[in-house]
Parts: sequence; structure tokens; C-alpha cells
Amino acid sequence: MENLLLELFPNVLWPEIWKTFLETLYMVGIATLFTAVIGLPLGVLVFLTAPGQLMQNRLAYQILSLVINVFRSIPFIILLILIIPFTKFIVGTSLGVTAAIPPLVIGTAPFFARLVETSLREVDRGVIEMAQSMGASTWQIITRVLLPEARPGILAGLTITLVALVGYSAMSGAIGGGGLGDLALRYGYQRFQMDVTVVATVIMILLVQVFQVLGDKLVSHFSRK
Repeated sequence: MENLLLELFPNVLWPEIWKTFLETLYMVGIATLFTAVIGLPLGVLVFLTAPGQLMQNRLAYQILSLVINVFRSIPFIILLILIIPFTKFIVGTSLGVTAAIPPLVIGTAPFFARLVETSLREVDRGVIEMAQSMGASTWQIITRVLLPEARPGILAGLTITLVALVGYSAMSGAIGGGGLGDLALRYGYQRFQMDVTVVATVIMILLVQVFQVLGDKLVSHFSRK
């Protein structure tokens, strides 16, 4: 088996592949956590301030929507470069695995917030009105009605965001972000060792498949409840 791998992928250093695989998991895992922490309340706030909703405020809704749309409009590879000063301020450097996390979060949190808002809009209006008629506060409606009812949609949105983060983490390799994307660029593009790029790409494809299957199972589980 070892000889076969050496013959098929002569330039691949498997310890390096394992190291960069763990770096990718680190980047994607931490970025997903912060994306959820920022994007979920942002999405709830956008929904609540929309016209006809519990905390309707046209100005706040328009400002929040504008901020989300602006950050969603910037191509991620450009965002990586634009926020280099901010990244240095937050983590002290613009290179390496940790330095890739701030742009990953800034690039995906607005995207996830919009998915959360869309999921909340699908909650039956009659359920919300029933909770209001029973004297529930806004906080109680959010935590006991809106979020539980929209949970399958929010989990599906988080899965989509997670898959997008895998792709974004590969793009961060263009500015020395580390991980499988960085490995593929350094060896495949700069040294013409395409077998390294092929292995890194296959691993990322498998990673996306695993995330999607796990996400679908979670959505299916909570949809039945």
C-alpha cells in the first residue's frame, strides 16, 4: 500500500497533509463558532425590526440590512486583503492559520444572519400571535417560540455556512492562511506538483460531504420533533 501511494503521489508528504488537514479543521471550527455567535443574534434582530414584526423599526432594519448586504457583496478574496489591518489588530499578524479566522468570520456571519432571518420568516404567524395573546414577552417569544420553531431551518443554514467556510478557508491560502488550500497553492501552483493539489482537493471534497451528511441528519432529527 505504501509503495502504491508513493507511485501514485510521489510528491505528497503525508505528515504535511495531516498537519494542514488539522489546520483546516481548526480554522473552520473556530470560524463556525464565532459565525454562529454573531450571525444568530444579528439575524434575529433583523427579523424583529422588519416591518410588521415585534420590534419593527424601519431605520434600524434598513441599517442592519445594508450592513449585511455590503459584507455579502464583497468577494472573499478581496475581503481578505481589505481587512488585513483589522486582522493584525485582532491577532497581531496577517499570516498563518489564526490570522485567517477574522476574515472567515466577517465573510460568513452576515451570510448566516440572512439565512437565520429567512428561517424565522417561515415560522407560522399564528403561533407568534397566540404567544402574544397569552402575555408572553418578546424575549419569551424569541426563546420559546421563534428559535425552536425555526431550528431545522437555522441548522440547515449553519450547514450551508459550514460548507462555504471550507471553500473560504482554501482561499485564505492565497495570502498565507495555512491549511489544505495553502498547501495546494504552494505545491500545486507554485511548484507544479499537481498530485499534492489533487490529494488536498479530494480531502476537502470528503470534508464537505461529511459536514453535509451530519447537517442533514441534525435537520432531519429536529424536523421530526
